[in-house]
Amino acid sequence: MIPFSVLDLSPIPQGATASDALRNSLDLAQHAEAWGFNRYWLAEHHNMPGIASAATAVVIGHIAAGTKTIRVGSGGIMLPNHSFPGRIDLGLGRAPGTDQPTARALRRDLQQAADTFPQDVQELINYFGPAEAQQKIRAIPGVGLGVPIWILGSSLFGAQLAALLGLPFAFASHFAPADMLDALKLYRAHFKPSPQLARPHAMLGINVIAADTDAEARRQFTSVQQSFTNLRRNAPTQIPPPIDDIDSYWTPQEKANASLTLTVSAVGSPEAVERTLRKFIEVTQPDELIATAHLHDHQARLHSFEILSQIHGRLAADQATAQLSAARTV
Repeated sequence: MIPFSVLDLSPIPQGATASDALRNSLDLAQHAEAWGFNRYWLAEHHNMPGIASAATAVVIGHIAAGTKTIRVGSGGIMLPNHSFPGRIDLGLGRAPGTDQPTARALRRDLQQAADTFPQDVQELINYFGPAEAQQKIRAIPGVGLGVPIWILGSSLFGAQLAALLGLPFAFASHFAPADMLDALKLYRAHFKPSPQLARPHAMLGINVIAADTDAEARRQFTSVQQSFTNLRRNAPTQIPPPIDDIDSYWTPQEKANASLTLTVSAVGSPEAVERTLRKFIEVTQPDELIATAHLHDHQARLHSFEILSQIHGRLAADQATAQLSAARTV
């Protein structure tokens, strides 16, 4: 069965603090490890009142120190914002991870930083490789570690680069579904094996909001829907509590925009989420899924991932049964 992983933006609920959010993230990571999730990624976003993972590298250390076996990494670190083995993944993105004024505060030349992204990725790969005799700049203590590097993307650009460099590719279908299928096709068709990866490995993002009932899941999902609406209004906030009537919150146009953005979502009871996931996996054939649940209620978020882990167990059991049946037939 394909691995399931967790993408955490360390949500700051309305009325809470970044410290609360980071404690919640560690709590979720420890539960995710116990539930058998494959990796736990954190994302770099700036000037977002509802996200506490801006200093991604620092939060990765916080999570890794509080867990034992689960892979921890960035989903991602926005490489143009920075001049810069074990179980740490380095997911790299080209976008600024924020609005344009904040991006200018982080780095001076927006266009040049994006244009040199492929060269910057290759340079970083070289820093983590074995040191060469005439190499003048060495990353101490990074040299020779061979940290696994991923390319993140929400368009065809990332798919092309990941294929060219022979790197694993994570697509942000949980908020940018439009190019998902084309990006997968391009990545798989043009993939060139590399020292890090012999064959394509594509991971897809999906919003998973699972609860005991469809109604409760839809209610929890309104926190996500409100957050996206606020972002589109250029008024991002801390994560709002769920509401009973989301249609009273947004206009018909805002509803249409949010619904399109959040197309790749599994929301509902365990049975409903399982049906959605089975269909999504059947259509996309991912090598891995990474789920996010950007909720106000931490206990609801924990429960959602617990349900997801149980669904993964059932899917894995079904696959094992099918493989055994096929072997007996042969």
